[in-house]
Amino acid sequence: MDVRDKIDAFLKSGPYAVVGASVNRDKYGNKVLRCYKQHGLEVYPVHPREPEIEELRCYPGLRELPEPIRALSVITPPSVTEKIIEDVPASGAGFVWMQPGSESDAAVARAEELGLTVIANGPCLLVTLGFRDE
Repeated sequence: MDVRDKIDAFLKSGPYAVVGASVNRDKYGNKVLRCYKQHGLEVYPVHPREPEIEELRCYPGLRELPEPIRALSVITPPSVTEKIIEDVPASGAGFVWMQPGSESDAAVARAEELGLTVIANGPCLLVTLGFRDE
């Protein structure tokens, strides 16, 4: 499956989660969350210390989400991404999109070992879906 096929499959249905969501509207973790919302997609922000982001209840980790998700975007430093990957199977997600700057060879390899479909070292969700900074 090439990257375009992976992206098409990723975007077929949610719900989604954004790991590394941020309250700071200038950060990519916030922009990616807003992008999902702009496109009418069901999304859960994930951040260990924030109770709410962009008027959505925020969850401290993937294991605390209120329902299984299908896919997630990761916007964290690579060392954090490597740890997060271990919780992805328990979330129900089969797809993980490591946004530019969040990926590492170790995270990609581990995600693939776990049977996840990985998008990494490629385009950003903001460019793919289209994002308006409102």
